[in-house]
Amino acid sequence: MPVTGMVGFSDAGVLLGFGVNFVEQFRRAAYFVDKILRGAKPGDLPVERATKFDLVINLKTAKALGVTIPPSVLGRADHVIQP
Repeated sequence: MPVTGMVGFSDAGVLLGFGVNFVEQFRRAAYFVDKILRGAKPGDLPVERATKFDLVINLKTAKALGVTIPPSVLGRADHVIQP
């Protein structure tokens, strides 16, 4: 089953995961915390949306399901879980 939003589920057996890169999101959050601690008003800070997303493919699950993932898709993956 493909899942969007939570790429961590791929480690638990989901075939494909596509979602926001949480490490990058936490890094951006630290930037905003720094601005606020230096005196910026939270309401004056811009709203940002995620710009970095990760694609995780679980080949162990693909093998169990008898699904072949094309090399062109594997090449785009940020992380591939091997069987």
